[in-house]
Amino acid sequence: MTILDDILIAEASAAPDGRLTFARVMELALYHPEHGYYGPAPRRIGRAGDFFTAVSAGQLYGRLLAGLAERTWNEMGKPGEFCIIEQGAHDGQLAHDMLSACGLPLRIVEPNPRYQAAQHARLADFQDRVSWTDSLDELPPCPALFVCNELPDAMPEHLLRFESGEWRELHVAWEGGRAIFKSGPLSSGRLRGEAARLPVNLPEGHMMEIGLAALDWMEALARSAIHGRIFIADYGLDEEEFFSPERAGGTLRRYHSHQSDDRVLEDLGRCDLTAHVNFTRLAETAASRGLSTLAYEHQGRFLGRLGMDWLRSLDGAPPDAATRALLRQYHTLTHPAFLGRTFRVLLLEKPHQLAS
Repeated sequence: MTILDDILIAEASAAPDGRLTFARVMELALYHPEHGYYGPAPRRIGRAGDFFTAVSAGQLYGRLLAGLAERTWNEMGKPGEFCIIEQGAHDGQLAHDMLSACGLPLRIVEPNPRYQAAQHARLADFQDRVSWTDSLDELPPCPALFVCNELPDAMPEHLLRFESGEWRELHVAWEGGRAIFKSGPLSSGRLRGEAARLPVNLPEGHMMEIGLAALDWMEALARSAIHGRIFIADYGLDEEEFFSPERAGGTLRRYHSHQSDDRVLEDLGRCDLTAHVNFTRLAETAASRGLSTLAYEHQGRFLGRLGMDWLRSLDGAPPDAATRALLRQYHTLTHPAFLGRTFRVLLLEKPHQLAS
């Protein structure tokens, strides 16, 4: 039992049926300000942390995204008010790498003051080019490249299971101080609407995550005052891939010290919880609000194209130690055996007339 278990038990005890949705459990397990996994301060990423990301591969990732920002700026006519916007900036490392590689200003969307403090410290050399906003709704009108790396995979998920020819929701209850799943009816009309889209010819017990929070986030992006392009990189699937036999147990996982398992109700608040992004629903929600898809593909292909000019510039000259290090990073980011196929990129365009 963790301190967070006590908090969740108290909240469940006050609920009419004595249980919580997994989405609520995941929300508090990750983002409770004192006892959530991400709440108190940025987590260490990389070999010394619980997981490895494109950012921890090295500075090249930020350099490539800075190039994407400059290209976007050029294609929009070099507007003076253009900026990069990052959400999910964690400790500010990706922002640092992008700022180091270009002269554009950057704004971070971050509601957590502890994360803002860590980002201020990391970005001390760029204070004249960095600003902060608490939410998407507070973004000022401007042309921009919006960037997020591994953000929607950590948004709360409802957990569904196919039982006796229908989709049921797995709620969380506590018995003898231990968290357990209990099957029950779907908890909202909106969730019933999402479940109505799912097939009903799957094997008994097939699991599926429904990320209403990710869809709400996309709605907020569409509502925001910015216009330009939106870059989303994360691990995820097309909707039909969630229904394959190898995904019968769902994609929800617990991470700790680079180990993952499906024991997602244990050590709540001490481990990362994550699920694959449903890119089909994310893109559909964007399209329903007038955004268009410019690219959707594996990260290796997308970053491979971004890096072509840099690779051509190396022709004919033996690489020095710094260049060899960057080439190793490029390999990690793009090779299918590493991050190139595990992660996908969705690049959206939001026209000016949609900016609120």
